[in-house]
Amino acid sequence: MAKILKDGISPDIEFAADAKVRDTVTNIINDIRTRGDEAAYELSHKFDNWSPSSFRLSDAEIEVAVASLSADERDVIDFAMTQVRNFAQVQRDSMRDVEVETIPGVILGHKHVPVNSAGCYIPGGRFTHIASAQMSILTAKVAGVEKVIGCTPPKNGQIPQATVAAMALAGADEIHIIGGIQAVARMALGTESLPPVDMIVGPGNAYVAEAKRQLYGKVGIDLQAGPTEVLIVADDSADAEMVATDLLGQAEHGPTSPAVLITTSEQLAKETEVEIARQLETLSTAEFAAPAWRDYGQIILVDDLAEAVVEADKVASEHVQILTRDDDYFLQNMKNYGALFLGPRTNVAYGDKAIGTNHTLPTKTGGRYTGGLWVGKYIKTLTYQRVTSDEASVLIGEYTSKYCELEGFMAHKAQADLRIERYG
Repeated sequence: MAKILKDGISPDIEFAADAKVRDTVTNIINDIRTRGDEAAYELSHKFDNWSPSSFRLSDAEIEVAVASLSADERDVIDFAMTQVRNFAQVQRDSMRDVEVETIPGVILGHKHVPVNSAGCYIPGGRFTHIASAQMSILTAKVAGVEKVIGCTPPKNGQIPQATVAAMALAGADEIHIIGGIQAVARMALGTESLPPVDMIVGPGNAYVAEAKRQLYGKVGIDLQAGPTEVLIVADDSADAEMVATDLLGQAEHGPTSPAVLITTSEQLAKETEVEIARQLETLSTAEFAAPAWRDYGQIILVDDLAEAVVEADKVASEHVQILTRDDDYFLQNMKNYGALFLGPRTNVAYGDKAIGTNHTLPTKTGGRYTGGLWVGKYIKTLTYQRVTSDEASVLIGEYTSKYCELEGFMAHKAQADLRIERYG
């Protein structure tokens, strides 16, 4: 039976924090809805000390940002984008249009059609989230989205040059410097200076994630991608240094980032706590990682790998790293996660930056019902029907007429009866 050795913050406290976020987001969305750009500029000044004449960058400003990259920086970005583009293209190629004659004279099919426009949110905050540009904008372009709007907040009241450069290299059609709830609401609802987009994608903090949730329906979204999460599943073959390093590697995102260890080894659990404390003494981002581990860190002791799978599926973490003698056991049996990282030679940072899979993944147990961002998120699978013979129309019509009468849909029945009369 699973035993919790270290627990995180209580569900009641977390619920209260979520309620506060919900109220704040609702108020700001309503402000954007009623006052448009006027509200967006006021909020941008209030939260980011950013009051430009236009949120949209000019071509000249974008060229300056791209030119600001050193040769090494450009090489890093180009390498990562190549990996992301290649894998996204493989995914797109796997999506085939189909057409089949199900019975003589009845043809059914579906087509994969990209949305017309997408708004990609690239987070800002304490770090420079260059990689998020390739994950959302580049993937949208591979999917075939005609118009891609990129939004990212200013950094310390300035244009974040490296992020803008990455957005441009990824293929953004427009780049706007505006952050937070106001950026998401502006793209989703539209304002005087920006038509609404068809869907919003990209990760963000709790406020951005909640804004996407509240706007869903008015606009499509990729998934709930809030504060990052990591789960490590380890047995006694793993070492505490690697486990601690990889837990803190995601905890440094911020003080509300859950980091969980599920292990069959009580000794590893104890050694990991000691090792985390040791690493936090010298980690430059300890001010973020330490409270995340203190408040949201968990250690769960299980009897065997089968129980580890059960507990891991309950957690349904955004990132799941497997450090056991039998990593394939989890690939074959786990069902709830954003992305799996199998074995000690890989890690979540690889997926976040340069290995080629997408790092925008479901959080808050969203892995129970959805996967991460990929080209398919930008694509609608649309069906069509064609009846090519009188006999087929009458055959389907007769069954349809009886079905409609059974349900009481008499106007529906009339559609079928007309075809029976015309083509019978």
